[in-house]
Amino acid sequence: QTMESPKYELVIEAKDMGGMDVGLTGTATATILIDDKNDHAPEFTKKEFQATVKEGVTGVIVNLTVGDRDDPATGAWRAVYSIINGNPGQSFEIHTNPQTNEGMLSVVKPLDYEISAFHTLLIKVENEDPLIPDIAYGPSSTATVQITVEDVNEGPVFHPNPMAVTKQENIPVGSVVLTVNATDPDTLQHQTIRYSVYKDPAGWLEINPTNGTVGTTAVLDRESPFVHNNVYTALFLAIDSGNPPATGTGTLHITLEDVNDNVPSLYPTLAKVCDDAKDLRVVVLGASDKDLHPNTDPFKFELSKQSGPEKLWRINRLNNTHAQVILLQNLKKANYNIPISVTDSGKPPLTNTTELRLQVCTCKKSKMDCSATDALHISLTLILLSLLSLFCKSFA
Repeated sequence: QTMESPKYELVIEAKDMGGMDVGLTGTATATILIDDKNDHAPEFTKKEFQATVKEGVTGVIVNLTVGDRDDPATGAWRAVYSIINGNPGQSFEIHTNPQTNEGMLSVVKPLDYEISAFHTLLIKVENEDPLIPDIAYGPSSTATVQITVEDVNEGPVFHPNPMAVTKQENIPVGSVVLTVNATDPDTLQHQTIRYSVYKDPAGWLEINPTNGTVGTTAVLDRESPFVHNNVYTALFLAIDSGNPPATGTGTLHITLEDVNDNVPSLYPTLAKVCDDAKDLRVVVLGASDKDLHPNTDPFKFELSKQSGPEKLWRINRLNNTHAQVILLQNLKKANYNIPISVTDSGKPPLTNTTELRLQVCTCKKSKMDCSATDALHISLTLILLSLLSLFCKSFA
């Protein structure tokens, strides 16, 4: 039986001399605390609850209410809810609201209208503390929850996602890369899908809006700054005909195979030497190539034909990527241009000819003076330009 108060205070009086009026009296107060036993099972306030939820959404969808005549805020009153039927996919969970003792029923895995538009759950409620032996949970300690799933226009889904293809760089403009495939989860709505390019960093691709065929609008270049680790990434959209339309995004990774389309470059392009140098090894040259093996080194280094009766320099290969320029004699203070060709190992190979500018300078007390050579070079250039200008004017 539920009591109005679990606490009682009794005043006890004791008298001597058999309770005669001439006797002495003493009093004491006794406080009695009564512990509540769990002698009432919790009961749902109604047998059936209703809930509506949009597909693809998670969160609390309904609060289930119960009554319990045991003392509030005790283990005999606090409710513990469990789903005992209708939740094979573990899409639902129920937890107790500690303030109200209500059961908060939540969707934890988004529901799919196209799979099932209705769900029926059987919920049981118990107390934290066990019931006393002669009390049992009855039919009122269970309730049914009817859940209606509302259809939502979902975005199309690409298959697979991400998509991956491998192509040679430099394939002809207009080449087909692949045909993407997206389907609409809203199978009951019979919608159409159109495709568009979402992100194409280098502007190399186009897509047929109807059939999803992706083609090239420019030359694919593996050496482009938009390509990372040989892979170019683009994003595409699939948009359905719903109201409002829904959109899905697909990622395409194009792995680009290398083609020998980059000539090797030479460095450095400037060297200085003293006009009385004892060590005539002028400079070590290196070559690099943006392509991949086997379209790069080993490089072949050659000097272009030297004019004049005597040869002034030669080039010696040091390894696959480096060579050394050596003077065959001391030269007069001046600027010299040495044309050097570098050829890669691609099939077919590519060659690049670069002029090494060699400044022969005067050196005194460990100081290199190249100013005169620069001035001489500039003066000669200006004289040549003036002569050319005069020649043009006379011709005119």
